[in-house]
Amino acid sequence: MGNIVTQIACGRQHTLAFTPSCGKMDSFGLGGNGQLGTRSSCNRKSPGPVKGPWIQSADSDDAVIDQNCCIKRIYAGGDQSFAHYCATNSLHNSDNMATSENQRRVCTLNEETIQKWLNHTPGRLPLEISSEIDLVFSTASCLNGSFLSMSHPDHYSTSSKCSGTDMNMARLLFHRLITPDYPEIAQQIAASLEKNLIPRLSNSPPDIEALRLYLTLPECPLFGDPNNFVTIAIPFAKSLLGLKEAALKVLGNWWSTFEHQVFQRLVELYKEVVVYLLQMHKVGIPSTEQRIFTCFLDTSLRLLEILHMVNERAGHIIQYDKFYIHELDDLIDIRNDYITWIQRQMYPVVSIFSCLNYIGRKKQGHDGVVTMCRYPFVFDAPAKTTLLQTDAVLQMQMAVDQAQMQNLSSMFMPAVESVNPCLILIVRRENIVGDTMEVLRKSKNVDYKKPLKVIFVGEEAVDAGGVRKEFFLLIMKELLDPKYGMFRYHEESRLLWFSSKTFEDIDLFNLIGVICGLAIYNLTIVELNFPVALYKKLLKRNPMLDDLKELMPDVGRSLQLLLDYAEDDLEETFCLNFTITEENYGATEVLELIPNGENINVNKSNRQDFVNAYVDYSFNTSVAPLFECFYAGFHKVCGGKVLELFQPNELQAMVIGNTNYDWTELEKSTEYKGEYWADHPTVKLFWEVFHKLPLEKKKEFLLFLTGSDRIPILGMKSLKLVIQPTSGGEHYLPVAHTCFNLLDLPKYTSVQTLHQKLLQAIDHNQGFNLA
Repeated sequence: MGNIVTQIACGRQHTLAFTPSCGKMDSFGLGGNGQLGTRSSCNRKSPGPVKGPWIQSADSDDAVIDQNCCIKRIYAGGDQSFAHYCATNSLHNSDNMATSENQRRVCTLNEETIQKWLNHTPGRLPLEISSEIDLVFSTASCLNGSFLSMSHPDHYSTSSKCSGTDMNMARLLFHRLITPDYPEIAQQIAASLEKNLIPRLSNSPPDIEALRLYLTLPECPLFGDPNNFVTIAIPFAKSLLGLKEAALKVLGNWWSTFEHQVFQRLVELYKEVVVYLLQMHKVGIPSTEQRIFTCFLDTSLRLLEILHMVNERAGHIIQYDKFYIHELDDLIDIRNDYITWIQRQMYPVVSIFSCLNYIGRKKQGHDGVVTMCRYPFVFDAPAKTTLLQTDAVLQMQMAVDQAQMQNLSSMFMPAVESVNPCLILIVRRENIVGDTMEVLRKSKNVDYKKPLKVIFVGEEAVDAGGVRKEFFLLIMKELLDPKYGMFRYHEESRLLWFSSKTFEDIDLFNLIGVICGLAIYNLTIVELNFPVALYKKLLKRNPMLDDLKELMPDVGRSLQLLLDYAEDDLEETFCLNFTITEENYGATEVLELIPNGENINVNKSNRQDFVNAYVDYSFNTSVAPLFECFYAGFHKVCGGKVLELFQPNELQAMVIGNTNYDWTELEKSTEYKGEYWADHPTVKLFWEVFHKLPLEKKKEFLLFLTGSDRIPILGMKSLKLVIQPTSGGEHYLPVAHTCFNLLDLPKYTSVQTLHQKLLQAIDHNQGFNLA
């Protein structure tokens, strides 16, 4: 009950414990031979006092006044118990008792001990201090007993939910102890951790208190030193991953209570280990050490994977992008990694080899190669885009190869029909939806995987990307127009959502899904003004109240107010029941969110259920058949494992791009051809005029040049604008080749002429002709 126990003695099936603060012995276990000291032969499940003339607390009713005895040592053996004690009046020096107790306590790391270690003369450590450091950092119990929290709930309340550890104290004391001024102390600690502590850690600790060191040790600065990654950080991670499932679950619970800075430090530590290993691999690793490197890398990534799962379950202690390793693009060939990963998925190989003393694997197919795609949470958005591009190229090539094989067969087998290796859309601008639906309805699923080519009837341009961009722009603008009643426009958020009441053919929603899938698959930005909830649903995740706040801010705020209301008159104040009121084409309709919802009032006990039902109805129930068609059309084109690597926000940026305009970056990344260069007079005039344009005109210029006024997920530099001169005079207009982001810029000599001609060109940005 919070008393400090300084001595424990164990017999065969009974235990003695001594608590000096109250001068008592307690015993528990079997007592058939009277070994519990209760003067009976009864067993005892919980600790109780041993009867005897011991010194007891001053307020005890049964304190023995005439013969108080002081316990010096307790023993238990077999079915016997002993106490070595003496009368208080025979104690010659009470300090001896205190000294004896101090010598018997567990040696822990605290301010007093650290100060004693730091007081030594710089240079070689005295033997006494060296031995004490080795004792503390070689013994798990010493570290588990250190950094105990004294605040509420204190370490006496340690449980699977509470570690009883003060992480800030651990960080401060570790950083006070390990400094450049005392390298000999750091060397001794590193040696003790490497040679004694970590190799001896058990995979099945006797109690949850023995797990505390797994929280505190990574706060030690030695873990963050690259020189210690292979000797300390990785072996520590291996020991942690080797813990039994119950122990790992407790650690996960403790991690989930971390402050975000503490959790972030742990994540950053093992991200740095992964980067360090990949840098070593890039420099070159001998073939004899390749298997060890694989084990090291996989161990570090698996620990990050566990931390990522803890982060997800805890509702994001840190943002998901804090797990990104941005250096991956420079350290690995992402395309080859993806191809290797896909091959492992299609043709799993179980190797007969395994890493020496390596932890048991839960994932099959390990054949000595670590593919980063198995750990998608470390990929940032540009890396995932590269993966998507690689996947699209692979699937397109497979579709083309299949078509060519079929065409080859048709030459010798008349029954086999020849096919086009591309998906060709021949459309009229005035009937773009009808013409597109006609082609797509006749197409098979395999056709959607082919490269897309678009031809506008009556226009000469050959589609090398630019025509396709305008096609997506025009058809999405037409399909999403609220006047058709397929989608509802929310004025406050300026976003669209499926209309629960529509008279349009449900097949149109399938078409929109196919169009969105084709846009992603062909790496083309489309204007799809939907909330993040759409992308969550495409990735099979459930929208939440925050998503409703994005789509309908007023409604979202009202529901949050309902959840936050603290008074007892909630029912009378809000006057709500489990219904929702909708307006459709001028008519008001009241719908029940749950069976008999009209007769169930919203109160404090069920308000969360009401909010959940409201969100579910808005995003799921009311639009289920429409979204199912959209989802089916989308996944005909763009399904598969690569899509699952994306977060909803990243998928949204892939589809619609973003508006993070950086016009200076656009200028820096622009390339020049012919006699143009960055300091050519005409080029300098162009940028002078461009930077003075209002934002809307700059966006129109992007639309004129690239086919979209939004920025790809990879940023402004990925546009790769190219400017080249033309031989015509100043009376010619600039010409855009949207397929290549190429601008033909005549050699204008005045600001006024360039400004006039540029605006004239970008104001006429529809239609294609051969230039």
